[in-house]
Amino acid sequence: MNNAPSAAIPEQPALPADADNFYQSDALSVEKVRFRNQYGMKVAGNLFVPKARAAAVADVARLPAIIVGHPMGAVKEQSSNLYAQKLAEQGFVTLAIDLSFWGESEGVRNVVAPDIYSEDFSAAADFLGLDARVDRERIGVLGICGSGSFAISAAKIDPRLKAVATVSMYDMGAANRDALGKSQTLAQRAAIIEAAARQRWVEAEGGAVRYTSGSVHELRADSHPIEREFYAFYRTPRGEFTPALSSPETTTHPTLSSNTKFMNFYPFSDIETISPRPLFFVTGEEAHSREFSERAYELAAEPKQILRVPGAGHVDLYDRVGLIPFAELGAFFGKHLSP
Repeated sequence: MNNAPSAAIPEQPALPADADNFYQSDALSVEKVRFRNQYGMKVAGNLFVPKARAAAVADVARLPAIIVGHPMGAVKEQSSNLYAQKLAEQGFVTLAIDLSFWGESEGVRNVVAPDIYSEDFSAAADFLGLDARVDRERIGVLGICGSGSFAISAAKIDPRLKAVATVSMYDMGAANRDALGKSQTLAQRAAIIEAAARQRWVEAEGGAVRYTSGSVHELRADSHPIEREFYAFYRTPRGEFTPALSSPETTTHPTLSSNTKFMNFYPFSDIETISPRPLFFVTGEEAHSREFSERAYELAAEPKQILRVPGAGHVDLYDRVGLIPFAELGAFFGKHLSP
């Protein structure tokens, strides 16, 4: 007879009553689009247009537009479609994109390439600027989680992006170099770099690709609260989505051999040069990622603003429509993308 105690079954996360990741608006038309970035790669996106303005009309004033980027490791169907629709309902043309290497966009699956990610935002501006319904002088950008840092990186060298907002931003460079709260030592960083370098030998010799970080696929009794937070979105019906080019086992996970590219990524360097274009940082008051928005706000030049959403964590601002400040985001873009 086995008298060993059984492992405790971790409690599964409850679905928040206001979570609405897969929201679909009746007031908008949606067009699946593709366009090329400067690397010749096709970027996929969903273009949302108010139905009253879906057809291009020459004698009607063109609309302002907003490019929306998804969380790192996610795809446009996770969070960014929601934001794009809620903003389009306020009178903008919006474009939710899949970053290169993710979702329906081209590239080797799950590769990390922050320069290319940032280029995708500029390529999206190219695409929008050729649309007869869009005023190319009134294009803004909104980045969620990791895309916040890619949007900032793009805006530093692309003045066509007239207003920049981030939500639950991760500085993907600092997060990988130093970890949250600068908790990673140089020795730990070196070990990660060494593991990635050794994995490159494996792949160069034809071995299997390995993946890293991302969201866990199951909870344990001792799972960290941040693991639980991401699991609750990415591994439950709340936000789970597997693109056609991916598999459930690899969704959210960058490749191990490429993830160290983030250690050379410094999106907040020279962030002050975005001025006089405005920046708006939105973070949860309880978010584990709050440090990144506050650091960016500290370094940025005016005009800038920061909103700490009371009671909100990091993932809460992915899909909880009762917490996400859509009205404030709409007002920000409305003011700064005005004619």
